[in-house]
Amino acid sequence: MALFTTQPTTLSLPPPASRSVQWGQCATGAIAILAVVLLGTIVAQSQSVQWSEIPHYLVHPAILRGVLLTLELTAGAMIFGIILGCLLAIMATSKNIVLKAIAAGYVWWFRGVPLIVQIFLWFNVALFIPRVGIGTYSISTNDLITPALAGFLALGLHEAANMSEIIRSGLLAIDRGQQEAATALGLKPRQTFQTIILPQAARLIIPPTGNQAIGMLKASAIVSVIGMQDLLTQAQIIYARNFLVIELLFVASIWYLAITSVASIGQQYLEKTLRPGNRGAAEKPRRAKPA
Repeated sequence: MALFTTQPTTLSLPPPASRSVQWGQCATGAIAILAVVLLGTIVAQSQSVQWSEIPHYLVHPAILRGVLLTLELTAGAMIFGIILGCLLAIMATSKNIVLKAIAAGYVWWFRGVPLIVQIFLWFNVALFIPRVGIGTYSISTNDLITPALAGFLALGLHEAANMSEIIRSGLLAIDRGQQEAATALGLKPRQTFQTIILPQAARLIIPPTGNQAIGMLKASAIVSVIGMQDLLTQAQIIYARNFLVIELLFVASIWYLAITSVASIGQQYLEKTLRPGNRGAAEKPRRAKPA
């Protein structure tokens, strides 16, 4: 009787795929690094720049006052722009044709006219409105519209137009069926807006609002054209006396980069928090122990 023996078969796995070298990325990265090194070497070896003066002026009292005023102007204009932008967005999404027309006209003007033109208009408003007042009391417009107030109004009103469009688009992105379902459940329009529409729209509104705040911080440098004592203006005043133009511009740039970097980190953290996938993971159900 013949015995048949079978030898065990072995499964041969394919060799692991080796990663192909991305020569295009390597070449692009090498060129970029080389360009940065060459540019840094050229700037560092410049004999016309007194690099030792930059650390001194970074903490100069006038520069620090300019930094504080820039932060105050940015925060004030953003808060004003968000509040007025919310009102304009509500007007734009309402069923009242007059309110929608007013909101559309506002956005058309303040988004269409360049910001620097708006700053000059507010700064020179006394040319066509010499005095303002109520009844027998009046005050000179030049005394009322200071450079600080002119810069605040220009930045705040311009930002309100941008925020209005951001908020309006966020509100319109919510499915109308949810509003209809809430109405069918007996919720009032205000309750529907506060509990259903607004929480969902906030996830769409807050990220671009962070971008607007960072843009506002940089745009605040434009107020230097009307002599407002912001960061850039303080740097210009100092280098007009000591002729350290490049050094003071580097000082202003370092401060702007530092503030925007901190704001960008906060924005990324806020966006990560608002992502639906980053909510707390649901607890796994426990398996029942066998009897």
